Amino acid sequence: MSLNHVRPWRNIYRRKSRQVMVGDVAVGGDAPIAVQTMTNTLTTDVAATVAQVQAAAEAGADIVRVSVPDEASSKALKEIVRESTVPIVADIHFHYKRGIEAAEAGAACLRINPGNIGDEKRVKEVIKAARDHNCSIRIGVNAGSLEKHLLEKYGEPCPEAMVESGLEHIRILEDNDFHDFKISVKASDVFLSAAAYQGIAEATDAPIHLGITEAGGLVSGTIKSAIGLGNLLWMGIGDTIRVSLSADPVEEVKVGYEILKSLGLRHRGVNIISCPSCARQGFDVIKTVEALEQRLEHIKTPMSLSIIGCVVNGPGEALMTDVGFTGGGAGSGMVYLAGKASHKMSNDQMIDHIVEEVEKKAAELDAAQEAAE
Repeated sequence: MSLNHVRPWRNIYRRKSRQVMVGDVAVGGDAPIAVQTMTNTLTTDVAATVAQVQAAAEAGADIVRVSVPDEASSKALKEIVRESTVPIVADIHFHYKRGIEAAEAGAACLRINPGNIGDEKRVKEVIKAARDHNCSIRIGVNAGSLEKHLLEKYGEPCPEAMVESGLEHIRILEDNDFHDFKISVKASDVFLSAAAYQGIAEATDAPIHLGITEAGGLVSGTIKSAIGLGNLLWMGIGDTIRVSLSADPVEEVKVGYEILKSLGLRHRGVNIISCPSCARQGFDVIKTVEALEQRLEHIKTPMSLSIIGCVVNGPGEALMTDVGFTGGGAGSGMVYLAGKASHKMSNDQMIDHIVEEVEKKAAELDAAQEAAE
């Protein structure tokens, strides 16, 4: 029996959207919320870009976006697509021909910002290329590049202007009988983004790509994204997400999963529940958690681990986790398995032992999953 069944206040009722395909990844409908990132290497450096794509995929990225700013990048994209294990989205700005070239190169999706790609005729040519090459499209509205007539109408970037921009370009795609598209309405301001996303969610059934653009560095960007994306996801809005950080793309993937995991929307890897530590701790909680996060990165099986410094909350937290360790006295603590006290373990051997127990539990869960299938 799931926790959501017995605790209805934990349920998130996702907005109903139609489904599109980005390569072999379904986006929208009842598909899992996809996690994306974007490479920051020179696209013309194929080896470096492919390496970054693969690192992101290993971290759990379902889709990776690659910038295509010039013709040389279009040529490199073909090889990148061929070597990638995940669908590649081509990021297109300013020159519509890059969109056509990217579709021809095998991109699974074209991200176009209608406000800077040119007139309707050029957008139509990109649509034709996408259709001819079985390529979906993301309409990427951005507060920083709204069309001139909308800025004149509204005076500044605002939710209404962003929604109107998105709907104008949806009309162009639909007038050309093209429906394999998703949409985003991003801004660096959390309030502006949230309001725009709520507006577009009410106005269309297209899948929605969530993001707070130019969110900042690892710490500040994570907080901004968690607040902005977390609230929208809690409301049921969002079919795919990208956390935009001035950091390694792998960090974007990690943060994206942590946001989804905190809301029970995706489960991947070990969810570590740990205390902030205090004078009562029976071992160094902070250093222990840092070590375990690194040692357990290879585990992809969804499972939970509690690391609590003392017996105030430790036994209670361990009741709800697959594996747990609670600090005690005299240089040792209690290991919990499946919510029950199992055996004592010395602090100096605890990290290695916990890794062994987690790996053993992950293998058991994997075997049970395979048997069920």
